[in-house]
Amino acid sequence: MRIGVLTGGGDCPGLNAVIRAVVRKGVSVYGHEFVGYRDGWRGPLEGDTMPLDIQAVRGILPRGGTILGSSRTNPIKIEGGVDRIKENLATTGVDALIAIGGEDTLGVAKQLYDRGVNVVGVPKTIDNDLSGTDYTFGFDTAVNIAMEAIDRLHTTAESHHRALICEVMGRHAGWIALHAGMAAGANVILIPEKPFDIERVCEYVESRFRTRYSPIVVVAEGAHPIEGQMELQAGELDAFGHVRLGGIGEMLAKEIEKRTGKEARTTVLGHIQRGGTPTAYDRVLATRFGLQAIDAAHEGDYGKMVALRATDIIRVGLDEATAELKTVPVSRYSEAEVFFG
Repeated sequence: MRIGVLTGGGDCPGLNAVIRAVVRKGVSVYGHEFVGYRDGWRGPLEGDTMPLDIQAVRGILPRGGTILGSSRTNPIKIEGGVDRIKENLATTGVDALIAIGGEDTLGVAKQLYDRGVNVVGVPKTIDNDLSGTDYTFGFDTAVNIAMEAIDRLHTTAESHHRALICEVMGRHAGWIALHAGMAAGANVILIPEKPFDIERVCEYVESRFRTRYSPIVVVAEGAHPIEGQMELQAGELDAFGHVRLGGIGEMLAKEIEKRTGKEARTTVLGHIQRGGTPTAYDRVLATRFGLQAIDAAHEGDYGKMVALRATDIIRVGLDEATAELKTVPVSRYSEAEVFFG
C-alpha cells in the first residue's frame, strides 16, 4: 500500500513520535510506502508532499513540533475541496490517509471518510478534550511546562507581595489549568466550564495575602466571568470558526488590582506550552498510537481513531471521537476547590 500521513491543527510535543512509529512499523513489518503531506489538510488539497521513509524519521523521537508542518486549513469550507483531495490522492497513488490531529482535523477526516476516503485518525491535542480517548499525547508535556512555570511564579510573587495570574491554554476545556494548577499549588483555578465570580476570586486573593503568602491564580484562556461582571473582548475567527482567544489574564489582573488594592501581574504561557521536547509519557503514548494506527490502516479498518482506554490502545469510530468535547466534570473541579484561598 501507499499511505499518506498528515498532521493538522496546532502542533504539540509527540507528533514526530507518531510519524516515526507509523513509518518504522509500516515499512519494516508490512512493507508499505509512505508519503508525507505538508501543512495539514493543505497538503492533500494542493498535492504538496515530501518523502517519508525510515531515513526521514531517524532522530525525530525527542523533537517537538512536526517534521510535516501543520496548518488550520479546512478543506470542507473550500468549494470543491473534498473532490480536489480525492483527485490528488488518486494522482499520487495513495490508498489511505493517517490523519493526526484534534477535534477539527479529525472532524474533517470523518467527513472525508463519509465521502469514500480511506482514513485512520490519531488523537492529538494538548487540551486533552477529545471524548473518545482517556488521554491525548501532548497534554502531559503541556501540564509539566505550565507546572514548572507556576512553581517559579510562587517565589517571585512572594518576594514582591504581588498577586500573579498565569494564563494557560484551554479554549473550551480546562484540563491544563486544572492539572497544572493542582500540581503547582495554585490558590485559584479558573476554567471555561464554570463561569467565575470575580468578587469570590478577590476574596480568595485577599485570604491568601492574610497568610503572608502571595496568591497564584491559574486561568484557562477560555475562562469567563459570570455574565455582566467584566467586559470581554471578541477576537477574529479562524478557518474552523473559533475565536482567537487571549487576554483574560490581563483583565483579571486589572480587576484584582482595582477591587483589592493589591498589585497584580500576568504571565501568559501561550505557545511555550506547545514547544520543546515531549515528556517520556507523551513519547510512549504517541508511539503506541502510531503503531496501532498503521495496524488499522494495514487491516483496512478505516473510519476509526486509535484511543487510550485505561492502559490499552483501542479503536473507536471517528463519529464517536468527534461527537462532543471532553470537558472538566464538576466533581473534578470540586476537588481543586478544596485548596482555593
